[in-house]
Amino acid sequence: MTTALITGGAGFIAHHLIARILKQTDWNVVTLDRLDYSGNLNRLNDILLHGCTEEERKRVRVVFHDLKAELNPLVRKEIGQVDYVLHLAAGSHVDRSIEYPMEFVMDNVVGTCNILEFARSQDNLKRFLYFSTDEVFGPAPDGIKYQENDRYNSTNPYSASKAGGEELAVAYENTYGLPVYITHTMNVFGERQHPEKYIPLCIRRVRDGETVTIHSDPTRTVPGSRHYIHADDVASAVLFLADKKFVETTYGGAKCPKFNIVGSEELNNLELAQIIADAQGKELKYDLVDFHSSRPGHDLRYALDGTKMKELGWEPAKSVRERIAEVTTWTLNNERWL
Repeated sequence: MTTALITGGAGFIAHHLIARILKQTDWNVVTLDRLDYSGNLNRLNDILLHGCTEEERKRVRVVFHDLKAELNPLVRKEIGQVDYVLHLAAGSHVDRSIEYPMEFVMDNVVGTCNILEFARSQDNLKRFLYFSTDEVFGPAPDGIKYQENDRYNSTNPYSASKAGGEELAVAYENTYGLPVYITHTMNVFGERQHPEKYIPLCIRRVRDGETVTIHSDPTRTVPGSRHYIHADDVASAVLFLADKKFVETTYGGAKCPKFNIVGSEELNNLELAQIIADAQGKELKYDLVDFHSSRPGHDLRYALDGTKMKELGWEPAKSVRERIAEVTTWTLNNERWL
């Protein structure tokens, strides 16, 4: 039986991936979690109790471990042999990384090295997937969408630590022949997201008749923009890549394949907030704020080029506008997640 180890399985994106694995495959799943600020076993509980059969629930096991420490023999025995390592665990809060950069070095660089070392010990590993971010490329000027192998320009400790982990994964491909794939994605949203994140925050503020803050340029006329993507679409892309074999040699012999997982449409944050307001049948109250000038490390625009995945045969299942409206309705019907 195929087994996938998913780090950060109680996290937001990873629990959507687990739900899709249980429905789309017959794999067993081992999640590795320390259950900190972002991890929440109630996410797993929700999908297992309300969306899975008894047989599907039996295929999931949770192992507790903090990746800042190496995986000792007892933890390794608890996990067992695995066929896939899908490394989604990470510190991801930009503000906190600016305040406490060393936390992010430990979680995203040291933690990645520890899970790479575990993966290197597996006898028949089919794939190690490192889940990276668009932010390693830095802000995107108008008209620019970064491709998979463009240069890095990290603008905060979070993105720098993700770039550091990414380079370690590349090194393990080059040095040890570990079968590594790297994905970049951006601004993932969906059911059961942490309420501090932008879309749940907008849903709550619109519901309560409060003003939504829209980050903008210094003139307070151009809102920031992103390619938003639903977590289930990200999960779909990860499984699409899992068994695909690609041989790439680019940029001086680099051979570790990289893939951008991109939403169907770029939206500025004002458009996004308006979709959320329309889904609730309410007026949008908003304030354009020059957040970047007062808080360096936050970028106005990120953009990735999704051409490669499209040419390989993968695209998001639905439009981002439809997904945002669906998530808004679901969240209002499940207000405990706000």
